[in-house]
Amino acid sequence: MDIATWNVNSVRARLPRLLPWLEERRPDVVCLQETKCVDEVFPREPIEDLGYHIEVFGQKTYNGVAILSKSTPEDVIRGLPGDDEEADKRVIGAIVDGVMILNLYVVNGKEVGSDKYAYKLDWMGRVADLVHASYPMDEKVVVTGDFNVTFDDRDVAEPDLWRDKILCSEPERAAMAKIMEPGLKDAFRELCDEEGHFTWWDFRTRGFQRGNRGLRIDHFLMSPPAMDACSAVTIDREARDGEKPSDHAPVIATLS
Repeated sequence: MDIATWNVNSVRARLPRLLPWLEERRPDVVCLQETKCVDEVFPREPIEDLGYHIEVFGQKTYNGVAILSKSTPEDVIRGLPGDDEEADKRVIGAIVDGVMILNLYVVNGKEVGSDKYAYKLDWMGRVADLVHASYPMDEKVVVTGDFNVTFDDRDVAEPDLWRDKILCSEPERAAMAKIMEPGLKDAFRELCDEEGHFTWWDFRTRGFQRGNRGLRIDHFLMSPPAMDACSAVTIDREARDGEKPSDHAPVIATLS
């Protein structure tokens, strides 16, 4: 089973990139973030024509998540416990072929010390509560998405520049550790210890074109049974290149 995660930065704007990628790569499950459209206008037909079932949880202009899967998804959840109708659409989960998948678009937080930063830490705490309560570590559990958090300096092209700033601060990393506390592992790092592997490059600074100045913020967190089945986690840099890309590259995990 190939499971992909991709922050597409608007699914409708990125459709000319997404559809050929799906045809070429044919992942079994695709977790999308930042779809930026309400459910009614999600571009279902061309994706369904490629053989995917679609579960969406969308929002106009901002946020939005989706799960595409070749097999029928079961036990779909949307949002965090306690969310009301006005809450950001950032969480969708499902069981696909026996794998419990949770797809997250984590709050960015804007800058350390801001109200949005405090909201991010609180929101990540609520994700941790959900994982602790509902995702048994003796099952195949895959928590994936755009986490807007790096783990350490290996995930940062210019660590001194980013030190203690948003996406790289210690409270954010501690909030990530809390989510992982029941037994989740960073699947990429379990398989690769090298620095210099990134999944996001800032458009404003042309980080992709100017010497791979990026961050690794798109992750696969896996329970022990899922990690045991995982043989590879690959960052598809080619999908970040070319005309009108997302600022994120897709990441693909292969499970046996």
